[in-house]
Amino acid sequence: MPFHIVLHQPEIPQNTGSIGRLCVSTDTRLHLVHPLGFDTSDYYLRRAGLDYWERLNPTHHASWEAFLAAEPGMRLWFFSTKGDRRHTDVRWQDGDGLVFGRETVGLPPEILQAHPERLVKIPMRGEFHRSLNLAQAAAVGLYEALRQTEGW
Repeated sequence: MPFHIVLHQPEIPQNTGSIGRLCVSTDTRLHLVHPLGFDTSDYYLRRAGLDYWERLNPTHHASWEAFLAAEPGMRLWFFSTKGDRRHTDVRWQDGDGLVFGRETVGLPPEILQAHPERLVKIPMRGEFHRSLNLAQAAAVGLYEALRQTEGW
């Protein structure tokens, strides 16, 4: 699998279901870092993922530390409104991990502070100061990585 999407403690099942569909459609591996804000048998998660969810087979990690231990060689990029580097300025490589935080608060400060050189933002215009929906952000980031590496 060329890329990995890592959701750190996602809260909204519909977003995770939509991202699951995105992953199946692009041969991307989905990692779910617990605790989750929902049960993976949640009706809304399954509904958003439709018939894709059974083919997805996401990898569950009990904690951020468990994820890092399981994937020690993965090059990680952390999506945050606090980043200075645009997602289009990253030179994406097969196997990279795109890391996204919770819908309400993003990634925790300790993760952001540990990796300042790996913070990535999706630029936005205008006066609207909220970030994109999690599923939208994952799609924007992933498709740029695919475009660079596979000529999409």
